[in-house]
Amino acid sequence: MDLASRLFKGDRVIWVIFMFLCLISVIEVFSATSTIAYRNANYWMPIIRHASFLLMGFAGVLILHNLPYKVFIGFGLFLPIAIFLLAITPFVGVEINGEPRWLEILGIRFQPSEVAKLSAVCYMALVLSKRDKLTDAQMFKYILIGIGLACGFIFFNNGSTAILLFTIMVMMMFIGQIKVLRIFKLLGVCVAALVLLLTVLFVTPDSIMNYMPNRFHTWKARIERFSSSDDRLDTKEGKVLTLDDEHYQEDHAKIAIAQGGLLGKKPGHGQQRDFLPQAYSDFIYAIIIEEMGLVGGFFVLFLYLALLIRVAMIARRCHTLFPKFLVLGCGLLIVTQALVNMAVAVGVFPVTGQPLPLISRGGTSTVISCVYIGIILSVSRFGANIGNEEDQLPEEKQETSETTLPGVSKEEIDNWVPDVDSGKKEQLSE
Repeated sequence: MDLASRLFKGDRVIWVIFMFLCLISVIEVFSATSTIAYRNANYWMPIIRHASFLLMGFAGVLILHNLPYKVFIGFGLFLPIAIFLLAITPFVGVEINGEPRWLEILGIRFQPSEVAKLSAVCYMALVLSKRDKLTDAQMFKYILIGIGLACGFIFFNNGSTAILLFTIMVMMMFIGQIKVLRIFKLLGVCVAALVLLLTVLFVTPDSIMNYMPNRFHTWKARIERFSSSDDRLDTKEGKVLTLDDEHYQEDHAKIAIAQGGLLGKKPGHGQQRDFLPQAYSDFIYAIIIEEMGLVGGFFVLFLYLALLIRVAMIARRCHTLFPKFLVLGCGLLIVTQALVNMAVAVGVFPVTGQPLPLISRGGTSTVISCVYIGIILSVSRFGANIGNEEDQLPEEKQETSETTLPGVSKEEIDNWVPDVDSGKKEQLSE
């Protein structure tokens, strides 16, 4: 117990949530990667790869939660470099699944968009913490320029990630007390741009659409599938659902959820993992419900909501602005992305391609998600002073446990001697 207390410092609740998510990740990714295991000579390789990234992320958490939160100011200053990496990715990036979203430097392959999200959160926290030095208009301008550039470069390769980052930016500006009128004006411009984009997608003739980027076709197809009200039940054959290529992933995700029941089929016994192309990533929540039932699905949802609530409690205990906004940004990013992924899996949101943080199989996304946890734990220690009991000396603990009076020093209390004869006490000097 003493070893655990010395090793795992900071908020204990965050540690418990983090370990539960990692445990679920190992179990469900091992089950959901069965199709990949069949294609490998070593069927242990898919889970070994994922476990390696989780261990790397876990080691990162152990390191980061021992660093003072002021170190993460450097992550915010890294944003211009992250924007540069985003700008060159379409030209020199590694293409996987038809999209050049990865860069490879010195043999290390990573997604610049994940690095940009981390830098953007730290950058927003840094700008919002300068309220005593910057005006409201200046903070709004700096955030809009920095995050706007990042979102712009991300958008054409990964629209859902750009929208997610923009949503976090709006929430943090609202929490940071940027004037509501400025935020509403920004939202109005974005809604107008979105309407214009949808008009272009659905009004432009196919002959012209063929010359547009591939992402335009992907967005149009996803929106059409989600908004389609066609009844695909073949009534001539006894109401049999006809599975087509257009709705392949969504249909198998719904089948997985329907087969899960209350307690599920138990890990390793799911069937839809063999049919869903992204069973271990985008649709892993459907596999969780199939194998762990509604109980498991609600438990995973509870873990993310508990994480958000705990992050809010940590932020309330912070005495300075930077750690307060930093921990809120990290928590909002993890939980919002998780809710989007789960909404896609259950069919209430269009397919976005967002993984389930800390659970889905991945490389960069898994490590960066662990970095968010490390930052949250660092803020809990050095910003909110949670979990530092083991660092205090015994005499310090005794002093802090003694009863004190507001505005009265310990020396004054020690000099307060009762008058035994009269039964009265000398009054403290003003």
